[in-house]
Amino acid sequence: MAEGQDATEKTEDPTQKRLDDALKRGDVAKSQELNTWFIFAAAALALSAFSGSMGSGLTTTFRGLIANAHMLRADGPGLMRLVDKLGLEVLAAVAIPMLLLMLAALGANLVQHRFVWSAESITPKFSKISPLAGIKRLFSKMAIANFVKGIFKLVLIGTVLTVLMWPERNRLELLVWTDPLALMPLIMTLSMKLMGAVVAILAIVAAADFFFQYRQWYERQKMSLQEIKDEFKQTDGDPAIKGKIRQLRQKRMAKRMMAAVPKATVVITNPTHYSVALQYEKGMQAPICVAKGVDAVAFRIRKIAGEHQIPTVENVPLARALYASVEVDQAIPPEHYKAVAEVIGYVMRLRHSLRP
Repeated sequence: MAEGQDATEKTEDPTQKRLDDALKRGDVAKSQELNTWFIFAAAALALSAFSGSMGSGLTTTFRGLIANAHMLRADGPGLMRLVDKLGLEVLAAVAIPMLLLMLAALGANLVQHRFVWSAESITPKFSKISPLAGIKRLFSKMAIANFVKGIFKLVLIGTVLTVLMWPERNRLELLVWTDPLALMPLIMTLSMKLMGAVVAILAIVAAADFFFQYRQWYERQKMSLQEIKDEFKQTDGDPAIKGKIRQLRQKRMAKRMMAAVPKATVVITNPTHYSVALQYEKGMQAPICVAKGVDAVAFRIRKIAGEHQIPTVENVPLARALYASVEVDQAIPPEHYKAVAEVIGYVMRLRHSLRP
């Protein structure tokens, strides 16, 4: 740790687990400006691509309604049928643009982060209704940034729209006397011009705001050294506990080895350091190591072997080689077959000669 650095200071980059936990809580980097840009862009696309079909569909519907107004029944059931019919026709006319806007709203969120399903953001919390917490949020860095951003957007959009519409001021004054049939194309042209400018401006604002929001979110996820240590203990386990578990496993393995020594056929030793107990019976493809150890463990293996009259053969290089190359309950490697076969053959001949 650097000198003077507090272990509780959040100076370390967040781990992947920290980021995943934030996503599960619904805490994600999200820019409302990016959502607004997607909606405006989709609206501009819908207006340019489907305004003609929407206009003609709605015009036909309402023209027929006005032309046949005297034939419409205004009683209860008739009025309900009329409302249902008009609703379906209006819905059919605007269905595709509305679907486009819905997809744009969904895409705006998926671009910023993957799908999140969390109820924590709507869970009642005292901090959400606390006046003190509300005052803190009101004067927080994020609130001030949003206020400055709002003023900047108003000034920028207002300036650009003024520049675009100022040359059209004389034209706009004549709209009062313009034929209604010629009025709609002119309004459509001016609307697309304004919406194109707004979409271009909001694209710049949305990009800047997204990077700002992401940076603020990433800073919130930073961790202190103590938090990283605690997370490491939770994920990989406490080193002290892992050490105790390792000791228990070693003790159990030692007990199991010592219990298997009486089954051995021979114990190959280096007189002071190494002992390897091998078991061999007819039908086995190769001898199996039932116990091995160094120093104190090797001494215990030799002692138990002596108590159960297991032959002990001193062979320094073979004992070292077997200890390094074979694990307990495993067969010896093929490169040691010849040397071990000579030892076991010697033990077999010794047993045969000692028989009464």
